[in-house]
Amino acid sequence: MCDDSDALAQSLFPLRMNPFCLRENKSSRASAAAAGAAPAAASRVLAVDPSLRGTGFAVLEKNASGKLRALDFGTIKNRAELLPSSCLVAIHDRLAELIYKHEPDCAAIESVIYVQSHRIAITLGAARGAAILAMAARGLPIFEYAPRRVKQAVVGRGGAEKQQVAFMVRALLGLTENPSSDEADALAIGLTHFQMQETARHGAIELSRI
Repeated sequence: MCDDSDALAQSLFPLRMNPFCLRENKSSRASAAAAGAAPAAASRVLAVDPSLRGTGFAVLEKNASGKLRALDFGTIKNRAELLPSSCLVAIHDRLAELIYKHEPDCAAIESVIYVQSHRIAITLGAARGAAILAMAARGLPIFEYAPRRVKQAVVGRGGAEKQQVAFMVRALLGLTENPSSDEADALAIGLTHFQMQETARHGAIELSRI
């Protein structure tokens, strides 16, 4: 049951219903995801490619037989005239809605990348923080993957172009058309997580959890 701390959380992260209570009956699946183990039932991951004006997201599911499918994907688009602080709220709230709707077991996000501009680094870090907050506040184990690792996992080459990533994502998930760049990146992050999770289950690697 939800206690007084949940009421406080609801006031801090307002939704029509309390997403903290939602995770109560999914603790065993989340624990399996956190340990890198493959749960017996279908497993879902929320994958995010954060950006202040165009955050890509994807919800992927892997069933008990290992078949993958995209349940949802898109881009959180923030208008140019929107203040950065309002953009962060929009990112947080949209991801919170997705978590409530799809009930993922864990989340995956792109790791910090090197950029030459100090300002861009701060902006990307803020967007990433808003996404991580939405995930962590709702009890999701969060894993991160470097961009080159994602490209290697999906395309087979760490220096692959964005068009190649989009093409491979479409082929691997059986999509009817190429996703946008932001969507393709998020879908690729989700695919990478399932691949790395399987490798970790056999003891070959250790997943990077944040």
